[in-house]
Amino acid sequence: MNAHVLAGAGTPAGHATGDGGVAQARWLARICSIIEHFCGLVLAVDVGVVFVSVILRYFLHSPVDWAEEAARGLMVTLVFLGGATVLARRQHVGIDVFRGLLPRSWREPALQLGGWAVAGTSAALCYSSWELLQDSVNVTTPIGTPQWLSVLPVFVGALFMTVVGIANALCGPRRAVYGTLAGAVALCVAVWAWNAHMPEAWAIRPWLLLTLAFVFSLVAGVPIAFVLALSSLVYFLAEPSLPLIIYSQQVMAGMDHFVLLAIPFFVLAGLVMESNGMSTRLIELLVRMFGRVRGSMNLISILATAFFSGVSGSKLADIAAVGGIVVPAVRRTKQDVNETAAVLASSAVMAETIPPCVNLIIMGFVANISIGGLFLAGLVPAAVLATGLSAMAIWFGKKVDPMLAFPVRMPWPQLLGGAFIALVMVGMIGKGVTSGVATSTEVSAFAVVYALVAGALAFRELTPRAIVALFVRAASMAGGILFIIAAASSVAFALTVQQLPTFLSDTMTHLAHDYGSTAFILVSAALMVVFGAILEGAPALIIFGPLLTPIAQQVGVNPLHFGTVVVIAMGLGLFAPPFGLGLFATCAMTGTRVEEVSRPMVKYLILLAIMLIVLIFVPAISLWVPRMMNMA
Repeated sequence: MNAHVLAGAGTPAGHATGDGGVAQARWLARICSIIEHFCGLVLAVDVGVVFVSVILRYFLHSPVDWAEEAARGLMVTLVFLGGATVLARRQHVGIDVFRGLLPRSWREPALQLGGWAVAGTSAALCYSSWELLQDSVNVTTPIGTPQWLSVLPVFVGALFMTVVGIANALCGPRRAVYGTLAGAVALCVAVWAWNAHMPEAWAIRPWLLLTLAFVFSLVAGVPIAFVLALSSLVYFLAEPSLPLIIYSQQVMAGMDHFVLLAIPFFVLAGLVMESNGMSTRLIELLVRMFGRVRGSMNLISILATAFFSGVSGSKLADIAAVGGIVVPAVRRTKQDVNETAAVLASSAVMAETIPPCVNLIIMGFVANISIGGLFLAGLVPAAVLATGLSAMAIWFGKKVDPMLAFPVRMPWPQLLGGAFIALVMVGMIGKGVTSGVATSTEVSAFAVVYALVAGALAFRELTPRAIVALFVRAASMAGGILFIIAAASSVAFALTVQQLPTFLSDTMTHLAHDYGSTAFILVSAALMVVFGAILEGAPALIIFGPLLTPIAQQVGVNPLHFGTVVVIAMGLGLFAPPFGLGLFATCAMTGTRVEEVSRPMVKYLILLAIMLIVLIFVPAISLWVPRMMNMA
């Protein structure tokens, strides 16, 4: 890894470092590589634990009590150590658009302040987790293991984040580095002194400090995970009734749940499919079948995204798998790459409700909705959206020569064999989750093992080194996703203490009673579009999902219908210009520019918005399949 890659979020780009800085970056790179491989090993062990426990429970009728707790403990290790390596690799997602709106002379200090914000938040999490570690020394878990073993990865991960954050913040020009540090310290002291010496009526309220920290860190370009972590940290520091030890408790508790293990497992399964050749075979098969249809390349992007969403669970993994194969073929056929990127981003919105989408799992988890029921409820809406997008892609598309897409053609038996193996995997996932035979986490572990074994036996394209790299990459991706969830849970706790759920519940309940349940869903969908763009998908669902879903049930809205609508609305915001992080990721993966993709994407976004409104007014679209399966 190059030394400059370790310049994490908040590090001014383009600043040279001296020989000492290069040596320091090399040491951090080595430590990062060791931790990444350790996280890959943790993920492999976690898959093994869940897979073996399923075999023992369902086939040998000899369940083990320790498997779930061990799997959750391993996930805690994966999240906090993996989150630290993601910071070191500059891979935490963030929004730079807001900083670009600042005057040019303010951008450098804002970037530097963002670096100090990351370092300070990491240091506070490190201190809080150290207190939690000491407090858990004499505590044991239900199966008798020491509690401190679960807390230790939090402390170690936060410590490494602190080291990386400080190293990144020190990379800029000396004047900017120490000037912004002095300014940040002075601001913190000023706020503390004001609240300590002013009458209570004049004190700055904790909720206002949380809001200001959120806004300013977002504008400074701080990664979303640290925007959330900093906002809740400020609240914990300003609220005298909350000791700081609860901060790390809430961050840790946000992802210490067995169901969330489905996220890294499905991401890993999708990456294995991409690497063992299933993706290439399936897309080439689609090109051979539909290549001469008008708008074929964009139509194939929609179909392939829908298929891979049923395996990987991650929208970014879907786009990477499909875009990495389709975009070169598009260029070879001399089609508009910007149009294809727009179709890919729009297809990701469509695929938000195709199981086993990560956001469906998160929504089901935080809102206490049946994940299997959500998987069923999302099928028909996804089919409706896919049909609309396909019709538009054909209408605006052009005919191409499919011979140019893949100059070297694979024999038909290999194409059909690869597609059949992939379809068996999708069928296994769908049947396992919707039948209730196994949980989504258990099914995802089976999907990983199946993808590895099938890939090894049928395609023989995965070497031991490639498998290790897959586990390392999946661990990093999962660590980044789950660390956002952990940070968002601390914000959700702060909002609960602030009684925002009660306020929101009263407001939205009055809205529903005065204007009807449909108006409530429309407003909820609008909220998710806005916050899906600003917060990134998972935090928006974690914060608003558990707040809005009980209200929906009170006013007679089926939770499966409501969950489907808000997930699609969140996806619409996530991939909509100008702020949607998903759109930025799509452009990065396809080698296009946001402003050039936004123009052709407008027509697809309008179509998706119209179809979302149709879904809101016709709940039967979401509830048809769950009712057939007696799950609604």
